[in-house]
Amino acid sequence: MGKSGHAELSISVPAYWQDAKSELMKRDRIMRKLIPQFGDLHLVGRGEPFTTLARSIVGQQISVKAADAVWQRVIEVCPKCTPAQFLKAGNEKLALCGLSKRKAEYIIDLAEHFKAKRVHVDKWAEMADEDVIAELIQIRGIGRWTAEMFLIFNLLRPNVLPLDDLGLLKGISINYFSGEPVSRSDAREVAANWEPWRTVATWYLWRSLDPAPVTY
Repeated sequence: MGKSGHAELSISVPAYWQDAKSELMKRDRIMRKLIPQFGDLHLVGRGEPFTTLARSIVGQQISVKAADAVWQRVIEVCPKCTPAQFLKAGNEKLALCGLSKRKAEYIIDLAEHFKAKRVHVDKWAEMADEDVIAELIQIRGIGRWTAEMFLIFNLLRPNVLPLDDLGLLKGISINYFSGEPVSRSDAREVAANWEPWRTVATWYLWRSLDPAPVTY
C-alpha cells in the first residue's frame, strides 16, 4: 500500500461507527451526554500489522517522546521495516538504536513469528477476537493489553474491552462512579450495556480524559 493508500485508510470512518454511536446513545445515559461532545471525531486505523506491533514493543514503559526517538533510529537501520530486515540487523544493531537488550530480543522474536508464518496475518480478518489475541500473546513482549490495542487500532474490531487499560478504568470511574475506584467486575458490568460496541464506548471514555486522540 502506497502513501496515498495510508492517507485513505487514516481518514475513513469505521463502517460501524455511526450505528454504534446511535445505539450507545439510546442505551446509555452517560454515552448520550459524552458522544455529542466530540462531534465527528472517530477511531483512526493504523497501518501495517508488523510495523504496528514492532512500534508497540518499542513504546513499552517509556515516554511517547523517547519511543519516537528510538523508532526513528530503528527506521534508519531497517528502512523497509520488514521482518527479514530486522532479522538481518540482529539484536546488536537494534540495541544500538537505544532499545534495551530485552526489547531487541522481543522484536527479533516478533520478526521470526512473522517470517515463519507462525502468526496467520492473512486470516486475522476472519478470525474471532480471542483467537487473534491467542496468536499475538505467543510472541514475547506482547501481552493481552498490546494485543487488544492492536485489535482496536489495526483490525478496527468493534467490541474490544481492554480491562488492563488504565484509561478505560479511569474513564469508567469518573463518568459512572463519581471518581470512586472501580474493579474489573464493575467495568465489565458497565460495559455489558455497550455490547457489541465496547470499542466505541472505550474510545469515547479515552476522549473524555484527553480530547486529543490516543496513539500507541
